[in-house]
Amino acid sequence: MPTERAADWPHVRLHVVTGKGGTGKTTVAAALALALATGGRRVLLLEVEGRQGLAQLFDVPPLPYEERRLAVAPGGGEVFGLAIDPEEALLEYLEMFYNLRRAGSALKRMGAIDFATTIAPGVRDVLLTGKAKEAVRRKRDGAHSYDAVVMDAPPTGRIARFLNVNTEVAGLARTGPIRSQADAVMEVIGSRLTAVHLVTLLEEMPVQETADGVRELRAAGLPVGGVVVNQVRAPLLSPAAQGRARKRQLDAETITHDLAKAGVLTGAGTLAGRPHIPAAEVVAALVEEGADHAERVALEQSQRDDIALLERPTYELPFLPEGVDLGALYDLAERLRTQDMA
Repeated sequence: MPTERAADWPHVRLHVVTGKGGTGKTTVAAALALALATGGRRVLLLEVEGRQGLAQLFDVPPLPYEERRLAVAPGGGEVFGLAIDPEEALLEYLEMFYNLRRAGSALKRMGAIDFATTIAPGVRDVLLTGKAKEAVRRKRDGAHSYDAVVMDAPPTGRIARFLNVNTEVAGLARTGPIRSQADAVMEVIGSRLTAVHLVTLLEEMPVQETADGVRELRAAGLPVGGVVVNQVRAPLLSPAAQGRARKRQLDAETITHDLAKAGVLTGAGTLAGRPHIPAAEVVAALVEEGADHAERVALEQSQRDDIALLERPTYELPFLPEGVDLGALYDLAERLRTQDMA
């Protein structure tokens, strides 16, 4: 049985994860799916951009247009993955509403489906979000097939348009199956069943795009979730030392003593292994490095202050210098759990 925890999103069944390119939103989506699956839950992880990023993260072959198990979570839960292909979704749609699977296959050979989903991006988004809606509502033996669905969504700059499908199809279809599908999608996406989480870094551009994304989501009446601050680096200096470092007032004598004690400097006052480099030059370089580090920490704190103004639950994940592999995903998932995101 799934373990019961006091998570921040008890009613949410569709977790949409977005973020500026380069912030690691796919990694965060995968970690969140593992976190949600912990304790015996079944979670579906959706990819909508055709990059096969999930397959790379979980070290599996490229995902087909069918649900495949990606990983087993602690406590016996399972994470399934699905890479949604717009063409296959349209063929499925044609069969579901018009019984035109065979005709749709002929259209695909002619390139008509690709043409249709390209010139009518609103229809494409309805197809992609429609799969998420279907997965959220799908039941098996009277119970939901998945306890949660996580979508690795498009970047923040496009997320409001992507999710607000009613507006996107307004000029294309005022009645009929497409409009009905859009309405059904909005019943889920616009409800308390959904939360749109935003991934950012402690840098000016990603934080600004996050703030813009929150504003656009709120204006569209879409449910804003939490903010995940990714790739956080721990400060290397104490707060007092950071203040001195920014002013380049770190004590050179103490630095020299510590370097000598560690064997970095020789008794002759030079760099070990590099006798042509004097100790004073090494210490001066370290003072500059300290100043740069302290300045970065101060800038990151100012970005944290800006994030706090968004008044959303905030979670932090560490910078992983060795990169992200499957083991790292499990670690990130546990960090999200301990912060009550899942």
